[in-house]
Amino acid sequence: MLRREGIDHALIGAAAMAVHGISRATIDIDLLTVDVRALEASLWTPFEARGNVVRLIKGDFDDPLAGSVRLTEPGGSVVDVVVGRYEWQNEIVRSSEPSPIDDVEIPVVRPAGLVVLKLFAGGPKDAWDVTALAEAREDWPRIRGEVDSSIDRLPADSRRLWARLCARSE
Repeated sequence: MLRREGIDHALIGAAAMAVHGISRATIDIDLLTVDVRALEASLWTPFEARGNVVRLIKGDFDDPLAGSVRLTEPGGSVVDVVVGRYEWQNEIVRSSEPSPIDDVEIPVVRPAGLVVLKLFAGGPKDAWDVTALAEAREDWPRIRGEVDSSIDRLPADSRRLWARLCARSE
């Protein structure tokens, strides 16, 4: 539906980690967009008409996200569409690279963009994910340089987390 409506999006979260070489269990698939059309209930009407559940949440003025949409199929498959609100998030989506997943080609956030999103989220699992990428990726110095070049766009908490993680890896 996102593709049909011309809504730029990219795979993020644990599924994107798996594409980049780090496997960990997850029960959902996460997508990122900054296109607020994803928060229009009418977009998801065809999905609901097939017996699926849509939970739409719009962020408040001071929320770090514009909102989210949780799509649940009766069998339990869950897709979360995270709707960002910042230009740097849009740049991450636009720089994503297509990757075949099962029988579908889907845009996947590049490793540096994934790290930036993890720093922005800032939770313990996110920090673990960044560390796991650093340990697993041979191209980590390049990824680190890309993150360094965009870190000033993130909130202070995210920048402090990055500094801590970089200090541990040295």
